[in-house]
Amino acid sequence: MGMITLIAGAACLLYYAVIAVYAGIDVNFGWFWIGLGCAFIIVHFTEKSRSRIFHLGGRLLLAAVILGLLILSLQCVHVISGMRQKEVSDVEYAIVLGAEVKGTRPSRSLLMRLEKAAEYGLENPGTILILSGGQGNGEDISEAQCMYNYLTEKGIAKERLVMEDRSCTTRENLMFSDELTGCADKRCGIISNSFHICRALLYAKKAGYTDPVGLPARSDPILQVHLVMREAVALTVGKLRGIL
Repeated sequence: MGMITLIAGAACLLYYAVIAVYAGIDVNFGWFWIGLGCAFIIVHFTEKSRSRIFHLGGRLLLAAVILGLLILSLQCVHVISGMRQKEVSDVEYAIVLGAEVKGTRPSRSLLMRLEKAAEYGLENPGTILILSGGQGNGEDISEAQCMYNYLTEKGIAKERLVMEDRSCTTRENLMFSDELTGCADKRCGIISNSFHICRALLYAKKAGYTDPVGLPARSDPILQVHLVMREAVALTVGKLRGIL
């Protein structure tokens, strides 16, 4: 067990180093891998301690870590099922969920959502695209405006685009989009990165959407494990708080 916990701890810290180099040292939720890695390493050294208190503490910490990972593993199953949603054609509305804008340009995550929105919009000319996202810190324009600029450049007619530029969260994306269009009562697609689809659909059902469907965009392959685990934590917290 001692070597296993040491290897597990080193693997977690190494993975954090990889995603920190790739996405920045302040990568959202990066603390999870640091904390998990440190917990495994602490367990390793308490196993070697002659102190009964340290030894017992290490065992209790290991039990807590294993229980937590088992709970998150169950949520990961739901996240992955959302990633494998079967695509539906010709929904009346499709909400493109906003993500970070860097100045006036879409971030990597938002670009993947926009690629999906452009592809779906061109293949389904009867679908109205709702571009949902406000303006946050470090953003020179709203996420909705950034999406509008991209999609019109890709040949989507502006008459098919509805801009919702007040929202700051997924819940607000869905609520404000419905206020503008009444899309909650229609068959409504939700375009987001694949790892996010499960939680977005749960929010939609909680918000009263009668027939929401997921339209998964690509996710970053290097960050995939990180993003799935982050979603699993978000699902767990959301269910405990009663908001999902």
